[in-house]
Amino acid sequence: MAQGAFRQTRYQVLFVIALAVLVAGFLSVAAVGHGFFDLKVYSGALHYWAREGGEIYDWLKPNSKYGFTYPPFAALLLLPLAYLPFLLSSVLSVTVTALVSVLLLWWLVDPVARRMGWTRWFVLAVAVCLAAAFEPMRETVDFGQVNMVLLVLVAADLLWLVRPGYAAPGTRLPGHALPWRPPAGRRDLPARPSARRRDPARYRRWAGVGIGLATAIKLTPGIFIVYLLVTGRWRAAVTASGTAAVATLVAAAVAPDASREFWTTALWDTDRVGELAFISNQSLRGVVARLDPAEPSTLAWLVLVVAALLVWAWRVRRAVAAGDEVAGLALTGALGALVSPVTWVHHLVWLIPALVLLVDHGLAAPAGSRRRRALLAFGIIAYVLLCSRLVWVWEHDFTGVDGFLGSNAYVWISIALLLGTPIGNRSRPADPGLAVATGQGSPRRAE
Repeated sequence: MAQGAFRQTRYQVLFVIALAVLVAGFLSVAAVGHGFFDLKVYSGALHYWAREGGEIYDWLKPNSKYGFTYPPFAALLLLPLAYLPFLLSSVLSVTVTALVSVLLLWWLVDPVARRMGWTRWFVLAVAVCLAAAFEPMRETVDFGQVNMVLLVLVAADLLWLVRPGYAAPGTRLPGHALPWRPPAGRRDLPARPSARRRDPARYRRWAGVGIGLATAIKLTPGIFIVYLLVTGRWRAAVTASGTAAVATLVAAAVAPDASREFWTTALWDTDRVGELAFISNQSLRGVVARLDPAEPSTLAWLVLVVAALLVWAWRVRRAVAAGDEVAGLALTGALGALVSPVTWVHHLVWLIPALVLLVDHGLAAPAGSRRRRALLAFGIIAYVLLCSRLVWVWEHDFTGVDGFLGSNAYVWISIALLLGTPIGNRSRPADPGLAVATGQGSPRRAE
């Protein structure tokens, strides 16, 4: 038995090494170097603000029209960049992104590994390799962006604090399985004496803080406050809104001039973030802008946004009714990518939870079933396209039918994920007794 386990571990290690080499080879061909462009913008603007006495929102990167676009609270958090050597800043940026990415992937794929009986470290290692090839992820790293930090703040909030039912430790909820404490009397299940100490139930009063902080750093995660409201988590929504407000007021007290300029001028200057029709803008606004770059229709965009909001509201309410907070995270991430006026390719890391859910539900479906084949095919195709840099083929000419379809390929994927991300339970107990003991009963049918 020990020899068989050793052989399996050896094969797994070799597989991970081979996959890592394959991904490294792919990145050497497909990845485009951006030289930490956004990180240079942050560092330059903060240096100008903190060390030269200038206004942070007046600074523009030399030979470009790009400047600091985040709220003043983000500037306060990133202030050390003004004093650090750029090489050290870039190392810290990559390290932080890598660490929070591994943490997020662990939260998402570890329950799948446990349910399927797979080696947990192996599944995580494979997920990390695949994430490294994911275009939004590699763009986040290469630009020196903060996307993954924001995603982890929101995910931690939703999966560990907002998620309903944690007030009953030892129960097992429908939806995505998260670490749970075995009920009393189940000697065949591993004991966790420290579980009570880590039980998220005692921290639920803080539900919403992560979303609030993410919103204060960058406004787009504010869509998750709307998610809390639509799904009836009023206390968490108030906490999130209050956290964002307090952080904003603190920034206003510390940097009143910067706050005044941001909220009255910089926020409304759309030229600061780039051209709406630029191929990297994979949002509904980008689709409309590429139809008529000179005069994009605001009305058409608003109609599309309202339609997306209606579909999303219907689906996330179903997700929460099923106890599936991961689906709520995934659907809201897809919505945010669609309705934001500007969604650069690196912002599409918010689609990662939806892609994991496709694989999760596909593996949970009966072997050989049409549902399993459809979900896994959907997930694989979406992932491959989001690794491919496909949209950049039409970077300079997105006219014609092929230009319309191809230049907006990532938008179509976001729409498909909004419509097709599965909802419901895929965590089946190992035996009927466990279902009774954990209070789950018969599994719910997944949508």
